[in-house]
Amino acid sequence: MVFAALFPVVNPLGSAPIFLNFVRKCSPTVREQVARQVAIYGFVLLLGSLLFGAQILLFFGVSLPVLRVAGGAVVMAVGWSILHQGDEPADRTASQELSETQAQNEAFYPLTLPLTVGPGSIATTIALSATHKPTWQVDLVESLSSLIGALAGLIAVALIVYFAFREAPTLERVLGKNGTNVLVRLFAFILFAIGVEIAWLGMRELLAQVPR
Repeated sequence: MVFAALFPVVNPLGSAPIFLNFVRKCSPTVREQVARQVAIYGFVLLLGSLLFGAQILLFFGVSLPVLRVAGGAVVMAVGWSILHQGDEPADRTASQELSETQAQNEAFYPLTLPLTVGPGSIATTIALSATHKPTWQVDLVESLSSLIGALAGLIAVALIVYFAFREAPTLERVLGKNGTNVLVRLFAFILFAIGVEIAWLGMRELLAQVPR
């Protein structure tokens, strides 16, 4: 669920050509180093959002059912937006090519945030964390299983980001715009369905609190 929800939002295959436009002047070695840095930075951002994002909102008095409804609505909106957006969103286009020194210095911003992991990715991760009850309310084995599964999903996304960005010239030749567009739209529809599921979990709990 973590992988299926984050893959279309992070959209490594769609972002690879944009990343390539940034680092086209760089050597293959530097491009690989920058791709590795972007993948690591993105993983850390998503992991922090997964572990602490929902807890921060709960600290400010947002109940878990409300958080699920709001998070599900955000996920649905992101999925719907990806389904109907153009091939290159305006806020994710490369304004200029970077030299090798600039690319290494700007691996976090703008290459990681917001090019790869943006507000939509962070909001989606927080919504996913809200679908699980706090660890003290469930079985320890179930908690560890959920955590390991979530980590595996984040690692898978980070690895795909790394390989997609490292092999951006090859992807540009093999997939082309049509292949990338079909894959991204498919996962965007899955993302929309996941958003409906998350919102329904919160609505069901809220409806149960309404007196008959």
